[in-house]
Amino acid sequence: MKEKKMNTNKIRVNKLWFVLVFFLFAGFIVRLCYLSLIDYKVGNSTISAFIKNRNTKEEIIMPTRGSIYDVKGNILAQDVVSYTVIAYLDESRSENSKTQNHVSDIENTAIKLSEVLDIPKDTLVEYLSKDAYQVELGPKGKNLSQLKMEEVKALNLPGIDFIKTTKRYYPNGDFASYMLGYTVFEEDSDGNNYMKGLLGIEQSFDQELRGSVGYVTYEKDRYGYKIANGREYKEEALNGDDIYLTIDNNVELFIENAVKKTSEQSQASFVLMVVADAKTGAILGYSSTPSFDPNLRNLSNYLDPIIRNPYEPGSTMKIFSYMCAIDKGTYKGDETYLSGSKTYTSNLENGGQETTTISDWKKEGWGRLTYDQGFALSSNIAVANMVNNFITIEDLHNCYEKYGFGSPVGIALKNEASGSIDFRYEIEAATAGYGQGIMTTPIQHIQALTAVANDGEMLKPYLVSKIKNTNTGKITFEGKKTSLGEVISKSTADKMKTLLRSVINGDSSNSTGSSYYMEGYDLIGKTGTAQIYNYKLGKYEDGPTDYIYSFSGLYPGENPEIIVYAALMKPKDTTNYVAPMVKEVVANISNYLNIKEVEKKEEAYVMPSFTNKNIETVKKTLEGKNLDIIILGDGDKVINQYPLANTTLLEKAKVILLTNKYDKKVMPDLIGYSKMDAINLLKMMNLSYAISGTGYVSEQSIAKDTIVNDTTEILIKLQSRY
Repeated sequence: MKEKKMNTNKIRVNKLWFVLVFFLFAGFIVRLCYLSLIDYKVGNSTISAFIKNRNTKEEIIMPTRGSIYDVKGNILAQDVVSYTVIAYLDESRSENSKTQNHVSDIENTAIKLSEVLDIPKDTLVEYLSKDAYQVELGPKGKNLSQLKMEEVKALNLPGIDFIKTTKRYYPNGDFASYMLGYTVFEEDSDGNNYMKGLLGIEQSFDQELRGSVGYVTYEKDRYGYKIANGREYKEEALNGDDIYLTIDNNVELFIENAVKKTSEQSQASFVLMVVADAKTGAILGYSSTPSFDPNLRNLSNYLDPIIRNPYEPGSTMKIFSYMCAIDKGTYKGDETYLSGSKTYTSNLENGGQETTTISDWKKEGWGRLTYDQGFALSSNIAVANMVNNFITIEDLHNCYEKYGFGSPVGIALKNEASGSIDFRYEIEAATAGYGQGIMTTPIQHIQALTAVANDGEMLKPYLVSKIKNTNTGKITFEGKKTSLGEVISKSTADKMKTLLRSVINGDSSNSTGSSYYMEGYDLIGKTGTAQIYNYKLGKYEDGPTDYIYSFSGLYPGENPEIIVYAALMKPKDTTNYVAPMVKEVVANISNYLNIKEVEKKEEAYVMPSFTNKNIETVKKTLEGKNLDIIILGDGDKVINQYPLANTTLLEKAKVILLTNKYDKKVMPDLIGYSKMDAINLLKMMNLSYAISGTGYVSEQSIAKDTIVNDTTEILIKLQSRY
């Protein structure tokens, strides 16, 4: 038997194949490490982002915008949440979930929703039967209030959910609209919609009101929807701050009502009014027309006329030109000047001369007036002469700057106008002194008037009372009285109050503001009538009502608590529409704020018999009685008197005393006298007279200070005080 031989031949492996397999395996290992460790790009993304986005989703959580309140906490602007009902229809919503997260019982769901949403059941069945992942339920399923949403939620219907939406809401509608502003939705760089403030407080404090966004990251299914009970990470949004304004809702309402009523009656191009707290500078309210509803954003003009639309102020500016002269110490109120007109001559480049004449609003003037009388009568020539006699051009310009004109007040609203107070020549200074050729804003007048109200100390007007962080409850800002320094002396402020009172408490023959007089209310102030410059035509408009009529006032005059500025432009006729508006608001605010005036009781004085009494003794007897004493002649004894003995007199009553030496008779100034006072004075002087009209003396045929005698006849005209 043959023995089998063992095959000792080994399988031969080509070394080249071995090397090739080795390198392929090594390459696989390297690639695997690369894929595991390196965040490489896949298309426009990276592998980690691709994996993350494939399994998770990040959503932005928008913060709630801060609310705006009045000083007492009444809502003026807020975010209002509304809800849209959605129904999940796809069964995948309930996969891997212990609870049902989609609508399965369509009939029952439709019946219950129909009762709450007032949608027909058949309509709901149609929505819920659609081949869709999720559906909305039509118009009645949108814009649900919080209460209605809670009512639907209480039904505990599987698959029913809500989409929360937010809008800005102004509960008072057209109310302090330019002050508040409005918001619009804009899209940021990440595609998120956010509210952006435009105009007013909404714009000025947009960042504070807006807050900061948060986000939530969660696992999603193949459709991109959140997996129920999946992992989730949330970073909460920080809500915006709340802004509390200085305005009082009730004061604002008084102003709004008066302004809108005046606008309707006058059909003026604009009507506006601002009221401030005289003691602090806080703005209590302001309004203007035309206005808009910030819920509708139906604007016709984007310029807030109270801070952004300067205009020539007219004669209200005389307050501050007089204030400048008085504070310099050169003003002489009892010195006289000739009213009517004043002519200026200027040299031309060609060597010639040019003359320009300015005049009072009453072209012929009132004859010779004291400067105090010129203020009450709103005489332009009084101011023109003051620039010559009491102050310089530089003085006036420096005063205007010191009082805050020509610069923004800084009232916390954006884009506030500076106005313009540029003037270099004498005639320019004269016109600037009575408010022509310069531009100011209402809020600048409010600021300057605080100096009169506070014994010379000027205050900065402010609009924000406080800012509150809604996340921590802390007050991050608090508005307060801010002094801008003493710009005039106390004596100047007191003199200005006296002059302002003369405007209101006079009559139509000796002042321009008698229509603002309020029985029982010590309102003081200054009227203004400004021409309107037409830049297209290059001249002032000259229609019968082409003016801006204005009023600057303090109340009560003795110790002011509020400052009022009001104006309107181009009314339909020459009726004084400003006065009733101002008086209505002052009366309402006085009653609402319970402003107590210092009551001055008129003390009665019983007239004794002064016949044959020494004149010096009589003077001492009447001293301090607050009577208007007129002495005829320069004798040493009284031989006749008016009123007669035992007559009861009140303060400021006229007392006429005829002395035993009355040789030189000089015609007195009878303007403003009552008919009875004028007659008795002329009788005492033994002068003949003729009187026409009723009321108070408005004209006399012989000028005051004229020498008269027993043969002279005086013609007197009377007219109503108002």
